[in-house]
Amino acid sequence: MKRLFANLIVLLALVQACVAVAQPYPNKPVKVVVGYSAGGAVDAVARAVGQALSTSLGQAFVIENKPGAGTNIAVKSVIAAEPDGYTLMMAANALAANMALYQPAPFDAEKDLVAVSLVGRVPVVIAANMQAPYANIAKLIEAAKAKPGSIAFGSPGNGSTPHMAIEFFERAAGITLQHVPYRGGAQALTDVIGGQLPLVALNALEVQPHVKSGKLKVLAVLSPKRSVIFPEVPTIAESGFPGFEASVWYGLVAPAATPKPVLNQLHAEVQKALQTQEVRDRMTAVGGEVLPGSADMFTQLIKSERQRYERLVREANIKPD
Repeated sequence: MKRLFANLIVLLALVQACVAVAQPYPNKPVKVVVGYSAGGAVDAVARAVGQALSTSLGQAFVIENKPGAGTNIAVKSVIAAEPDGYTLMMAANALAANMALYQPAPFDAEKDLVAVSLVGRVPVVIAANMQAPYANIAKLIEAAKAKPGSIAFGSPGNGSTPHMAIEFFERAAGITLQHVPYRGGAQALTDVIGGQLPLVALNALEVQPHVKSGKLKVLAVLSPKRSVIFPEVPTIAESGFPGFEASVWYGLVAPAATPKPVLNQLHAEVQKALQTQEVRDRMTAVGGEVLPGSADMFTQLIKSERQRYERLVREANIKPD
């Protein structure tokens, strides 16, 4: 009887497993981890895409904000999650940069995670307080070359995407600026608006309300195309640096062992979501644009960005906060 009972338990477990496998994905809510606080650009993008996926797949896509350690806490939680398609992450540039910034590397994104789909990008902008004597990027470069290291700019912190963007720009322009790191963009904005610093580097969304209120002026957007929220501001390419780009990109990733059919389904649904007017409008609202494309395209972007940041961190000796 004991043997019969044990066999029955095994049989029931197998039946349950088969039923679970047979159920279509997703059959329960999906968690989308964001390594930043609610209300920011990454959070807004995650919620826009999550809502579209909820509508198309009939299950809730729940955003879970896990800020801290430059997004490393969030990344590690996704790597450690069950690779079943029910834990995803809306990642940004830090995913590629942190492997160079933090030593030893906290993770290997190319091995520990798998790209689902690139979603979009938002340009980094260089903005100045209204009293700063720089009408455009050309004037800024002229002043910086006349007195190397004398012009300061604020950023959300050492190793942040805007900080890295300006480091790339300095090398392209042949200038040296003085970096003043803050713990987030809000205090940097306050000091630049107040005149304590002449310049700030942030994503377009964070700068927009202060430009609208006349407290800041944008000198350039560091993207290939003009920003939809700053259409009158020239790109860095138009300012004499063709091919230069420093944008904040966003994309959905999953634990590395996530089943291929689930990844393919998610990718296809994200691509459909990026074509909807609602998602496009919400990307426009944060100053960005959607970026449809293959999962391989996103995989290659993570790889190339990792290599790009590794060189910059080494050359500029950048340390995380």
